Amino acid sequence: MIYIDLFLGFLKVGCFAFGGAYAAIPLIREVVTSYGWIDDEILTYMIAVSESTPGPIMVNLATYVGTSQAGLLGALIATSAVVLPSFLIILIVTAILPKVIKNKYVQATLRGIKPSMIGIILATGLMMIFENIVVKDKLMVDYKALSVTVMLLCIYYGSARILKKSISPIGLIVVSAIAGIVSAG
Repeated sequence: MIYIDLFLGFLKVGCFAFGGAYAAIPLIREVVTSYGWIDDEILTYMIAVSESTPGPIMVNLATYVGTSQAGLLGALIATSAVVLPSFLIILIVTAILPKVIKNKYVQATLRGIKPSMIGIILATGLMMIFENIVVKDKLMVDYKALSVTVMLLCIYYGSARILKKSISPIGLIVVSAIAGIVSAG
């Protein structure tokens, strides 16, 4: 039944999505493509849309997939499933964190988790860049996508050097949307 599949699929995402939404993208990709809910290309578009809409990416994606597969009830089930583990963990952490935060083993665990999350996020970003620049069928470079990517990198790092502060994520999203429209036309 689709409702059970949505619940279990997004519960898996919610349970194992450590490090935030960008670190969870490979797991989300695995779940939604293994169930056949959406293909990889649509997922990439939905990640871009989810980044530019309010709310966490995982919640936005769960809501979209739930709606596309089973309507409003599917959206409620998928969204509830993806946030349920975090909700329960936050309740538990709030109760015990003040007691264990000074523990040397907890500190060591947190220091160990941080580099792995950075690696997962970096790998996901590079994978998304590669998938958007290389035309899959022909192994050719999409020069429009490459030029937009290089331009965005230049704007991001150039603004940090020139203005002495980085461009805001919202500003970068607006610039990337305009660049996408201009390059499509």
